[in-house]
Amino acid sequence: MKIAIIQFPGSNCESESIRAVRAAGMGAEEFLWNRNPSDLSLFDGYFIVGGFSYEDRSRAGIIASLDPIMKYLRTENEKGKPILGVCNGAQILVEAGFVPGCDGYALGMALTENKRIKNNRILGTGFYNAWVTLMVGCDPRASAFTCAMQPDFTMRVPVAHGEGRFMMEDNLLNELKEKQCTTFRYCAPNGEIIDEFPVNPNGSAYNLAGVSNANGNCLALMPHPERTTSGLPVFQSMRKYIAEQTTPRLSLIDCPKIERSIPDYVKKQDRHEIIVESIITDNAAYTVQTALRAHGINVRVRRYAHWEIALRQGALPSTVSAIIASGELCNTNKERSIDSSKLAPRSQSPFAWYLVRYRDDNAGSSKLQTLRNHHGFTDIESSISGVLWTVESAVESQQSVIDNVLSTNILYNPNSQICMRYNP
Repeated sequence: MKIAIIQFPGSNCESESIRAVRAAGMGAEEFLWNRNPSDLSLFDGYFIVGGFSYEDRSRAGIIASLDPIMKYLRTENEKGKPILGVCNGAQILVEAGFVPGCDGYALGMALTENKRIKNNRILGTGFYNAWVTLMVGCDPRASAFTCAMQPDFTMRVPVAHGEGRFMMEDNLLNELKEKQCTTFRYCAPNGEIIDEFPVNPNGSAYNLAGVSNANGNCLALMPHPERTTSGLPVFQSMRKYIAEQTTPRLSLIDCPKIERSIPDYVKKQDRHEIIVESIITDNAAYTVQTALRAHGINVRVRRYAHWEIALRQGALPSTVSAIIASGELCNTNKERSIDSSKLAPRSQSPFAWYLVRYRDDNAGSSKLQTLRNHHGFTDIESSISGVLWTVESAVESQQSVIDNVLSTNILYNPNSQICMRYNP
């Protein structure tokens, strides 16, 4: 049996992944993103490894999910071959629509920013690295990666991620439960499900650590079973599945349709906008632009940080300038704040502007606490963070180009983010 260890620029878990596959009695071969993708058909299974593909630009997993190799992997997925994505690999599978497995590989869920919650309080956000306990959350026979396990199986494995919180609509979660797709869940060492930190390390819905498609051959798993012998049963199950695989099941998940109507951004009169642009090369914008052009969408992309600040009544007019001068919202070594009037297009080519925010604005909440507690800006009532994208197209039918851009989901994931049309 031969497993392709799929890597993109920024992947960094290939060594331990190869060792885990070989320890389970299978062959492992590195498969780089720039190899002829038709060679994927030569393998019996696939492992998209962890790391930070394309530096998580735009958001974790989205750029790699648009790589041509994923189109070829669809063919192998539909043959029922096992596909495992761990950590960043899981993010790629979710962004590419392999998990949960909707019709047409539509985007059905999100792996979004961590939120460590205990006693209804947010203790922290962002990257978290620790050991956790996982339990099988489905009938073990339902997944290629649990079929060698007992129903009460648990394992102790590490997590190391910043965007690992499964987020989806309730009706989708209910369907995942019904179709045995809730493959792995975070639990206490005694197997008890406790929906708070540290048992649930990231605030994931239903304590989900790994979700499969309805066919059971594709798994998006955030913890790292390849980094410990405790996780070996995952790969032993994969081997068992390949040995016993017959005609693949062909079942889809009924995912909610993405609503493409984008509202206009309306700033309240008592709010202050702070817009930050890069004065060095913006690699994130450049990578998004390159990925779109690889899909035949010839656009120019720019990106700005966007902050919306609310001050208490009676605050000094100079407070906003003082906030900017603090360096918390703008690193003057590589950024500068600009007035929104300077965002007006300077060429004859039409622009489209989109403001994207996370539904749970962890960055804005964290920055509010820092500005208040560390810098002493007690007049701040709220701080909302966002990313302002501009898309420029030289073609006459700009709307069709914009529709193509939005259809890639490269600017935002509607399951975890909101998008508004911005008028500078």
